[in-house]
Amino acid sequence: HHQPLNYFANYGPGQPGRTHLKDETDFVTSAKKGTLPTVSFVKPYGSENEHPGYASEPDGSDHLVDLLKTILSGPQARDTLVVVTYDEFGGQWDHVPPPGSGSPTVGASDVWGPGTRIPALILSKSMERSGVDHTVYDTTSILATIEHGLGLNALSSRDAHVADLRHAVRVGHGD
Repeated sequence: HHQPLNYFANYGPGQPGRTHLKDETDFVTSAKKGTLPTVSFVKPYGSENEHPGYASEPDGSDHLVDLLKTILSGPQARDTLVVVTYDEFGGQWDHVPPPGSGSPTVGASDVWGPGTRIPALILSKSMERSGVDHTVYDTTSILATIEHGLGLNALSSRDAHVADLRHAVRVGHGD
């Protein structure tokens, strides 16, 4: 349930994209050895994904803490940025309209709209400060951070116009 790459033919069995999909145990081993790739996405499944209705919040939280401890105690910790996000659904908890939809907050928007606010945690041993960052971000801010950090062009108009996470943490060439 909620495994996004299941919906893309390029990641199906026998397809080239499939070689990039690894088991989470491979990620943990790489984090411990200091052999993490430049960019990784970890998507928990089952009771560890904290999804309302069927998953376990305590199991998911414990799993997340274990992953964070593994990453932040590994040899690449100083050069690693961790972004923890949840589903793009704020209907149960968000009391503020999304940016650009009648809200006084200005934010990126495209044909799909501005999107709802979602909680996110940004963790890195290279963070300049801790606390709450009030910069307006959206999920494509993660993509923009990767693009800027690696000197890549934006993939769309949306990630070209959102704030990247450099407001919160130093990332990129020479940092």
